[in-house]
Amino acid sequence: MLRKSRLITIVLTLGLVLTLSITAGMKIAAQDSSGTTDKWCSDVNIVFFPGGPAGGAFAINVYNGALQAAADLGANVQYSWSNWDPQTMVTQLGEAIATKPDGIAIMGHPGDDAYQSAVDDAESQGIIVTSQNTDLPKLEAAYQSNGFGYVGAKQYDAGWSLATEAIKRSGVVSGDRAVLWGLLAQAGRGERTRGAKEALEKAGLTVDYYEIDQATNADPTAGIATVSAYITSHPDVKLLITDHGAMTSTMESYLTAAGVGPDDIYAAGFDMSPSDITAIKDGYLDLVIDQQEWLQGYLPILQICLTKKYAFTGLDINTGAGFATKDNIDVLADLITRVIR
Repeated sequence: MLRKSRLITIVLTLGLVLTLSITAGMKIAAQDSSGTTDKWCSDVNIVFFPGGPAGGAFAINVYNGALQAAADLGANVQYSWSNWDPQTMVTQLGEAIATKPDGIAIMGHPGDDAYQSAVDDAESQGIIVTSQNTDLPKLEAAYQSNGFGYVGAKQYDAGWSLATEAIKRSGVVSGDRAVLWGLLAQAGRGERTRGAKEALEKAGLTVDYYEIDQATNADPTAGIATVSAYITSHPDVKLLITDHGAMTSTMESYLTAAGVGPDDIYAAGFDMSPSDITAIKDGYLDLVIDQQEWLQGYLPILQICLTKKYAFTGLDINTGAGFATKDNIDVLADLITRVIR
């Protein structure tokens, strides 16, 4: 009888322990779930710079990434397009600060010095600032603890990497002619062009450099006549590099307008777009470095939300490590068509 009583007591005790454990687990689960609420950034207001023009190559990928982040996180996002004009970006930053958002994600093209005053002003008001596409090392170092991060390629390294890979794959040798269209005049953004130019020069190539004018910067088709005239007057050119995503996406038009056939000139550039698929398959575009620009839209929105809601510091993320060629374009084609890669 005593043994039976003890057995009943043990069973009841175990039952109570199990009940308490389940109850405690449910409480813990409830507490955990409060940190994973859907649309957890819904009360955060953000101004985002996709670059531009609206709908243009590269900028549309960035924009789509930001749209997806806003949809996933619930953030309220306003967009400022700039036609890739650095002065416009500086002006827009001042305008954005005046609206007193929680955070602003800027394109870094104007450089540290041009942005310094406005970023200092924003930070003094408690506005989170972060950057994409072109890094701002001085500002990032000053305000990283406040959430100033960077998403994009390391500019000089990306330029050097593309030019070095193009030299290797194209088979050009010292003394051969190459042409580079870039943006050396832009303080921050120009580092990528400088990297490409110095790699070409180190290889002993004869380098013709052309600064991309603002008309072509905003609308790459405006450069068709310029590229065509250059190739006509320099029939010995063997390597062509454009340091501009929208110009890269126009490569087939440039070369066909100049009467150049597939594989006559080794052509390389930056940033994937749907038109690049055709150009690569047709032989008019040989090498593209992929910055994964969709991430340059998504991750800055996430950065601001993480900082605003959870006090995370700025994250520095390099998105530019891969190349697209005929060898792997079929793997990427669907994602590129969907304007994700």
